[in-house]
Amino acid sequence: MDRVRGALAQRSKRITIHEVAEDAGVSKTSVSRYLGEERKLLSETLQIRIEASIARLGFRPDRIASSLRGRRTRLIGMVVADITNPYTVMMMHGVETACRRLGYTLVVCNTDRDAELERNHLEVLRAYSVEGLVINTLGQERETLHQLVEEGLPIVLVDRRVEGLDVLTVGLDNRQAIRLGLDHLVECGFKEVLYITEPLAGISSRRERVEAFETQIRARSGQLTGALLTLDGDHQDQALISRLDRMLHEATAPAAVFCANAPVTLRVCQALDRLGALKDVGLIAIDEQDWSALVAGGITTLAQPTDAIGEAAMTALVHGGHDGDGELSHRVFPATLKPRGSTTARAKPMHSNA
Repeated sequence: MDRVRGALAQRSKRITIHEVAEDAGVSKTSVSRYLGEERKLLSETLQIRIEASIARLGFRPDRIASSLRGRRTRLIGMVVADITNPYTVMMMHGVETACRRLGYTLVVCNTDRDAELERNHLEVLRAYSVEGLVINTLGQERETLHQLVEEGLPIVLVDRRVEGLDVLTVGLDNRQAIRLGLDHLVECGFKEVLYITEPLAGISSRRERVEAFETQIRARSGQLTGALLTLDGDHQDQALISRLDRMLHEATAPAAVFCANAPVTLRVCQALDRLGALKDVGLIAIDEQDWSALVAGGITTLAQPTDAIGEAAMTALVHGGHDGDGELSHRVFPATLKPRGSTTARAKPMHSNA
């Protein structure tokens, strides 16, 4: 009888996954992955720590409970920075299309450009046991993202990279887009260009475009001069209106505005409209919009294949994004030039005899 009581007492003291996780200094999710079929997602260092804790504590997994926990959720979490941005909507459509094709359900969270909200959304999606994450990040919640990667949760970033985070990124070839846009402006006969962007705020795609612009302007010395304007949070855009007005009055050669994305394009069009100068300056923009062909004689755009970017992100999340050598293979898509009257009708082409 004493032996039976002892066995029952021993069973009641069974070591739990929580205790193993605490001993190893990892999350419960990491221990669960180690015990399940996703051990390969964990780093070798993490596996060694968990294995040592299991041996030290004498942990014996409950296989029945494990089989119940092992049921897949078929849920994919998606975190976006701004769901009102047309780019986000179109890219999200691509992700959702791939989800349906691959048999997953998409759960979307909007951070509204709030870093704390992004962290909260990531924690909630983790609690719902999503099988992977597609993230259009603000780039400020690095610690949370690093922790999720360490736990072995598959993650793909869209449009924006996070320094030091070893995950796949899918997005636009920003350098190619800027080069293509400036080549077009030169061919159309423009001599001055003002590049307008939202605050960089650690967002890699914005930074890459600015760096590419500055590099390309230097390479075109004597052919094209360039200036940079970073918008602030003042959506009355007094500084923008003032800068555009100065450009219109001081330009000594055909001048154009290069908009970094769709939200910037809208603000620039509104500012030019207030100045009564919507058709008095060249205009080119990254991101094709439904209204691009309808404004200012048609706005020349550098269209992103947003649907394809979204589909590629989801496909890579499920099938992996490594090349033949096991290295992460980041995917970039080229922009497509859609020339319209905002550039083709507002400056004399370089090859014109006029």
